[in-house]
Amino acid sequence: MNQAITLIVYGREDCHLCQDMILALQNLQAQGSFDFQVIDIDTNPELVARYGAKIPVLLSPLTNQEICHYFLDLAALDDYLSKFR
Repeated sequence: MNQAITLIVYGREDCHLCQDMILALQNLQAQGSFDFQVIDIDTNPELVARYGAKIPVLLSPLTNQEICHYFLDLAALDDYLSKFR
């Protein structure tokens, strides 16, 4: 079995779009081999400066590639994950 890919969701606590993306990723985890961690940008001024209102952002820590932002783009996520299948 392949090692699970870990993705990062940059967001903030009181963000409904962030919650929507996190919920969608949780639902997809049963089908795919990936994990994700959520990082609150408000804990780091550099992240606030980088992402500001452009959240949530789904990012690959392996390649530093932004997969999508605002909404979960299933096609972009599948395209990214297909590189590891």
